[in-house]
Amino acid sequence: MDKKLLDILVCPLCKGPLVYDKKAQELICKADRLAFPIRDDIPVMLEDEARVLAPDEEVG
Repeated sequence: MDKKLLDILVCPLCKGPLVYDKKAQELICKADRLAFPIRDDIPVMLEDEARVLAPDEEVG
């Protein structure tokens, strides 16, 4: 994942910062508790594609 891209990407819903989870290949919005997938090094920043984080799931 390109560092420059990570610096400019924000959550499409709240415009908040995202946390890169390298292991899961996801960008996580802590505020909305959503995880956006990264497929073939391309972030999929669509609400319909995001995974809702479980209540007990730790956010890096």
